[in-house]
Amino acid sequence: MTVLNLSFAACGFLGIYHLGALEAFLRHGDKLLGSLKACAGASAGALVATVLVTAPDKLELCKEFTNRFADRVRRQRFRAALPGQDFMLTLREGIEEILPSDAHRLAADRLYISITHSKSGKNHIVSRFTYREELVKALLASSFVPLYAGLKPVEFRGQEDWIDGGFSNSLPILPVGRTITVSPFAGLQDVSPVHRGSFNTQLRLANMNIMFSMENIKRLNQALFPPPTSSMQSLCEQGFGDAMRFMKREDWIS
Repeated sequence: MTVLNLSFAACGFLGIYHLGALEAFLRHGDKLLGSLKACAGASAGALVATVLVTAPDKLELCKEFTNRFADRVRRQRFRAALPGQDFMLTLREGIEEILPSDAHRLAADRLYISITHSKSGKNHIVSRFTYREELVKALLASSFVPLYAGLKPVEFRGQEDWIDGGFSNSLPILPVGRTITVSPFAGLQDVSPVHRGSFNTQLRLANMNIMFSMENIKRLNQALFPPPTSSMQSLCEQGFGDAMRFMKREDWIS
């Protein structure tokens, strides 16, 4: 059987879409998960990949945290454009709550996190973690958007130079086996919304092809400025539905 990998795109608060897709995989994707070798991701995608590898039983907790986090950013009103340090502190609290104590061991060579070196702009993929805190810092680095989440890049392995992996590789493709891609932006990914725009023009954003449409422009804005709770729920349900549609197409429904 073909070796499979899953990769989740960078997408900010649209990570709720990924959680919907993850629910579909966990409920109905035994055939897929049985052949799964590794998971990868950038930013919110890295967080969801980590949940699948280390704490799949915490899916509902992740949904609750994502909605609380989004509500907190929405309530900041005038400060919402620049949540700053509060953003990173809240994110760390959520990561600490969800990750098990042995997460770094569970993640070794099964989880690939995309991070960007702020000075060179080069992408790095991290897949080994000496201790839990190192995994936590890799996830924080992969999610750090300068100015929006603060001014100082994240310290990781002695260097304070790391920012969001989405800037350099927003959808990592692993070298061995087939990488199944998941994205809340309509495009060429395996699991993604259906493109309903009038044009078939594609945009390439840091290794991810998306369609040029008003819907995708709206989604890009929602990645940083979360929509209302009802819309977040709809995005989660859409992720579930799109993942189910993909698995039916591949004959992977258990």
